[in-house]
Parts: sequence; C-alpha cells; structure tokens
Amino acid sequence: MEFFKIRRDIPFMENALIFNVVSFLTFAAAVFFLFHRGLHLSVEFTGGTVMEVSYSQPADVEKVRTIVAGLGYSDVQVQNFGTSRDVMIRLPAPKVSAGAEKGVISAQQSEKVLSALRAQDKEVVLRRTEFVGPQVGEELATDGLKALAFVVAGIMIYLAFRFEWKFAVAAIIANLHDVVIILGFFAFFQWEFSLAVLAAVLAVLGYSVNESVVIFDRIRENFRRYRKMTTIQIIDNAITSTISRTIITHGATQMMVLSMLLFGGPTLHYFALALTIGILFGIYSSVFVAAAIAMWLGVKREDLVKSAGRKDEDPNDPNAGATV
Repeated sequence: MEFFKIRRDIPFMENALIFNVVSFLTFAAAVFFLFHRGLHLSVEFTGGTVMEVSYSQPADVEKVRTIVAGLGYSDVQVQNFGTSRDVMIRLPAPKVSAGAEKGVISAQQSEKVLSALRAQDKEVVLRRTEFVGPQVGEELATDGLKALAFVVAGIMIYLAFRFEWKFAVAAIIANLHDVVIILGFFAFFQWEFSLAVLAAVLAVLGYSVNESVVIFDRIRENFRRYRKMTTIQIIDNAITSTISRTIITHGATQMMVLSMLLFGGPTLHYFALALTIGILFGIYSSVFVAAAIAMWLGVKREDLVKSAGRKDEDPNDPNAGATV
C-alpha cells in the first residue's frame, strides 16, 4: 500500500556527513546532561510510601492529586486501580534523620495524607500502606539495565544472522542513539523517570530497529536487482522507495501515542512522551544514522549477495547484464 510513489531517488546520503555530525553533537549533549543532572527517578527506583485508599463513590483522581500536592509533595503518583473507587498513592521517600526509623516516618507520612483526604471526604478508607525501601528500587534498576542489555544483544545477533555484521553494528548504534537521546531529554527537563518510561524505552528499541530492518532489506534487494548502481545510489533508492510505507506506519503509530499523551492523563503522560520522542528520532536514525553508518563501514554487494547470477537481475533494469 502506497499513498504516493516518488519517481526520482532523493539523495539522502549526500548530506549524511552533516546529519551524522548533528547526531553526534545531540548524542554528546544527551550524555552530558545524563552525567551532569542525572535522571529524576520515581518512587519505584528511590523508594517511598505506597497508600491504597477507597472511596464510597468514584474517586476524582485529579482532586486527590491536588490535595496531596498541596501538602508539599512534588513527586506524587496518583492512579486508579481495580475499580474507579480505589486509588493508589505513591509518595516519595521521606527524609529520615539520624536514629529515626523509616517505617515510623512513613506511617506519619501516610497519616498526614489520609487526614488531608478525610478533610474533603470523611468516608475515605485506608486499605493498605507500606514503605518500599530503596533496596527494592536498586533491584528494579539493576533488572532494568539487564533487560536493556539483553535486548541490545538480541538485536545485534538477529541482524548479524539475517543481514551482515556491518548492518548489525549500524543498527545498534542507531538504536542506542535513540535511547540515549530519550534519556537526555528526561535528564535535561528533569521529567520523572519511572518503570513505565523504562518500558517505553525498551519499546522504542524494538520499534526503531523495525524501520532499520525494512531499509536494510530493501538495500539487499536492490543489490540483487541493480548491479551497476553504486552503494550510495542503492541506499538512496532503498530509502526513497520505503518513504510511503514509513509515513503510513509511523503516522498511524504517532497518532495513537499522541492520543495517549494528550488524553491519557498524568499516569500515561511520561510514557507517551518517551514514545513520541523515540518514534520521531527512530525515523531520523534509521535513515541518517543506521544507513549512513552502514555506508561508512563499506557495505557492498558481495556482503549481502552470496551468489551473483543473472537470475538475480531485474529484467526491467536498463543496467541489467552489466558487470559490477
């Protein structure tokens, strides 16, 4: 399915060096902010108090969030769970002075919040409250990094077997470029980095590599069909011929993600924001990072076509029959 068909190849690779420099500078800035400012980790990573309260009527989550924020808590997560009458509240870890017990401070914290909620609705019932220690957060962070490492390794192995090691290196550099830039945005603006955002980052890894695979597959096909084209011409043709598919796929996905960003509320806000950034940079990196790096690494017809014969030629190619 195509919305349109471009008859003349767009010379993407003519400006590949300029875009690669821009990518490097953007990547370097993201790394700088990650080390300079760091990520603003959520309660899942830093520890804190988790409260579950129940209302007699469907709860107004926005009102609950406003009440809790009015107590001076800036990093609060408020969301429904189970039914519309049940609300889960995650509070940041309390500052504990020397000799004080975290459980006691956490209990005082939850009592303060419950009192504020009951001031607005006397029928609020506290179902559960517990303190999630930082050691749990450290375990989650470690597991998240392990998951990221396994995803990266799996993608490299898959691409190396399906295509060629040069494409595997190019794709993984492009994907890590997307991930680091997402993290750089969260570090620069100090947006809250939660488990949902981590899930979005992992999703972007898989989503971004899909676009690279489509372009790489078309490059391999072009090497078989057009035997006299140069590598740059082959890559330009592959990218140009997949533009319509890219617009359809990414446009549909972006509309869904934007609907979550605009109408999903605070619970889905940063998850959708990470996906939005990842999708936009995923399109860019597949063309100007992955394809360009494969070109710089010297990918050629012999790397992808093991046996060259006239049966691989396109009968409609005016250059068919010419030698490489």
